[in-house]
Amino acid sequence: MTADEVSHITSRDNPLLKELRKLAHDPGAYRKSGRIWLEGDHLCRAARQRGVRPAVAVFAESLWPSARSEWSGVANKTMVLADALLAGVSGLESPAPMGFVLDLPISPAMAPDAPTVVLDRLQDAGNVGSILRSAAAFGFAQVIALKGTAALWAPKVLRAGMGAHFGLRLIEGAAIETLDALAVPWIATSSHRGDWLHRTRLPYPCAWLMGHEGQGVSAALEARAARHVRIAQPGGEESLNVAAAAAICLHASAAAAKG
Repeated sequence: MTADEVSHITSRDNPLLKELRKLAHDPGAYRKSGRIWLEGDHLCRAARQRGVRPAVAVFAESLWPSARSEWSGVANKTMVLADALLAGVSGLESPAPMGFVLDLPISPAMAPDAPTVVLDRLQDAGNVGSILRSAAAFGFAQVIALKGTAALWAPKVLRAGMGAHFGLRLIEGAAIETLDALAVPWIATSSHRGDWLHRTRLPYPCAWLMGHEGQGVSAALEARAARHVRIAQPGGEESLNVAAAAAICLHASAAAAKG
């Protein structure tokens, strides 16, 4: 099949449909298959804008006639499915009428001097995706996920990231020892110790350490951090959600770099 050819799928037992169901519902399926499922117009456009060419573009029958002029030939293969079949694949409450299958990007080498965010065993996919989005927005182009962190290319993380994945250097499954290659100072976030963020002079570039939702940054990482920082909370709450804390810290770093 050439890039301009379109294949129509009518059987629930089609191998592509079976693969999509796994990719849409199993957070770690992409690691086994080496492929990623992007569901929805927004994520597909974000990938395309970054020059990503999908292996397969998938469309609902009801969308394809109006989408053909824009999307024809953007993928190595184009598949058109009956609406009910595509809806049966979806992991969303309101199924999207299109999606891309991408080859899993090769994990890049670590950039020692890059502004970096380190994710230490974060469990919530929404938190991880939100932090990726903040990292991209504030110029932290490298994100390193330590072992035990939610799968970076899982469907829920992709949706929460809103396309940020395609503008970031993503390294996952890293051991703490691999961070020794970082040549920038490490800053550990904490709810109870360290300098107040709004009063401290932040180094740039740096590596922000964002810890587990309940346990925070591990003791092993904290012990090796050059700086410990906490966020003032005049409203009196016990602690901030890690994704909110990351957005505040990364914004402060970006502002300090410009200042």
